[in-house]
Amino acid sequence: MNELYPLKFKPVFDDRLWGGNKIRTRMGLDFAPMERCAEAWVMSGYEGKQTTVSNGFLAGNEINELVEIYMDDLVGGKVFETSGDVFPLLIKFIDSRDWLSIQVHPDDELARKRNMPNGKTEMWYVIDADKNTQLISGFNRKISQKQYLDHLQNKSLSEILNFEKVNSGDVFFMPAGRIHALGPGILLTEIQQTSDATYRIYDWDRVDANGKGRDLHTELALAAIDFNLQAEYKTSYKPRVNETINLVTCPYFSTNVLELAQPLQKNYEELDSFVIYICLEGSMKLGYGSNEIIEAVKGEVLLIPAIIDKVMIFPDKKVKFLEVFIA
Repeated sequence: MNELYPLKFKPVFDDRLWGGNKIRTRMGLDFAPMERCAEAWVMSGYEGKQTTVSNGFLAGNEINELVEIYMDDLVGGKVFETSGDVFPLLIKFIDSRDWLSIQVHPDDELARKRNMPNGKTEMWYVIDADKNTQLISGFNRKISQKQYLDHLQNKSLSEILNFEKVNSGDVFFMPAGRIHALGPGILLTEIQQTSDATYRIYDWDRVDANGKGRDLHTELALAAIDFNLQAEYKTSYKPRVNETINLVTCPYFSTNVLELAQPLQKNYEELDSFVIYICLEGSMKLGYGSNEIIEAVKGEVLLIPAIIDKVMIFPDKKVKFLEVFIA
């Protein structure tokens, strides 16, 4: 069997009414087949939307086929034991030109009760934000289920929701149960469990050409929503050049941000997991194995198999990327 190497993938693109063109213009994915592109699934093992390898001798293979063949060598022993043949993380770029629906995701326990493989915890890293953009994360006060339903029925839900101003570099962790929505003018990368378990709560009274609104999941969402008030919804961190800065650590993924202006060696010998690099700005060369080199540019995502335990990163002047793995 040939040796594994850092893998690149062909994205799966998705058009939605609220999508824009920043995935093409800002992230350089100008080969997207549609002018308006809401989402690029840049690494996905989700059935029906799997990404395929675009480089090397494994080109054309779907990601879950590789998990099935290479198992521990690709994803790590504990990860394979837990996730089986489905790649456990889904990485997207999302461009919102309009408000997305207000929604919530179930946790693993509730999802499995309802015959779904798992729930959906996610995080957002904001790549670009227009002036005065906002998103919704959680509630702005502690409320009861009855108060929530009253506001929903009276179409005054926005009165009890927490609106956050958004800037480039902002990080929002969205555990399962947290009510949320993206506002217009935001380009971000989303890191999440491999799941599409979503309950739509409110869609801003939008209707299609036939006057029909999208389905809402009012009853299903009730058991999923966390009604508690959080002190902070935005993740605070201090960016520093040439250092690994942790953003989020949870049972499903850990994410760091790195901005490099000089070479850096990463040692993953103690890590029983694959590693994903999401290139956000600039470009870099990655040295691995016996002096082999692979390049990553803005908008590209690399999957470093668990069997590769050391890499050397050479920024081309400067590079910013996210580093994702399962601790």
